[in-house]
Amino acid sequence: MNLILRNTRSAFAIAALAGAMFAGSAAAAETVVVLSGDQEVPAVETSATGSGSITVNADKSVSGSVTTYGIAGTMAHIHEAAPGENGSVVIPLKQTAQNVWSVPAGAKLTDAQYKSFEAGDLYVNVHSQAHPGGEIRGQLKP
Repeated sequence: MNLILRNTRSAFAIAALAGAMFAGSAAAAETVVVLSGDQEVPAVETSATGSGSITVNADKSVSGSVTTYGIAGTMAHIHEAAPGENGSVVIPLKQTAQNVWSVPAGAKLTDAQYKSFEAGDLYVNVHSQAHPGGEIRGQLKP
């Protein structure tokens, strides 16, 4: 009887842990982002591109990175604005390798910024000397 009780408790504990892990992973929104000059406002004629993955979790923490091609990026950011509009910087990205821009550890959205993310109103852009306002851009679509 004692063995059955222990096994039952263990089964419940394992089930609860698995449920918590599944619930946590389901709440994360991983977004594949593709950057190009035609998404910039105004559009930029360039052969530069970029792609990456940005994850926004239910606790509003943000992680991920983008890799660029054909551009000597000078800085990169996540901004808040709808497609076709320019917006303010939400999270500055850090260059972690040649042509790789990463979300810094501990980055988090505010409640309002999280709602903008859910609405598709955040974007990543990468700036260059030739285009200091941004050369390539990609909208984050949850």
